[in-house]
Amino acid sequence: MKSPRVTGISWGKMEIEGFDDPFKDAVLYPGGAERWDWDKTGTRHSPGVQPADVEYLLERGAEVIVMSKGMAGRLGVCPETIALLKDKNVTFYALRTEAAVEVYNDLAETERVGGLFHSTC
Repeated sequence: MKSPRVTGISWGKMEIEGFDDPFKDAVLYPGGAERWDWDKTGTRHSPGVQPADVEYLLERGAEVIVMSKGMAGRLGVCPETIALLKDKNVTFYALRTEAAVEVYNDLAETERVGGLFHSTC
């Protein structure tokens, strides 16, 4: 299964291939996409993306992870999240949202990529 591509990005709005309604924050993985509910894992701007966020992607078949740090780079990535990915030998990227979308879309052509995208801050 291929990961859905991001077809449009602007402040507070992401358009995802195969979905009619836009997302504000999105979780993308091979064969699917859904809204990213930060409350499920306790994600906050600081300390940032939680290990449970990336575990969710790995459980859905992602082999490469792209994490957006927000449009202005205000969303962090927990040190424990980075440690988890390194321990599992998972290639990952943590970039501002627009750059993260470019990398993710390129990887989606050939890889089982998962992404966590924040479209503001």
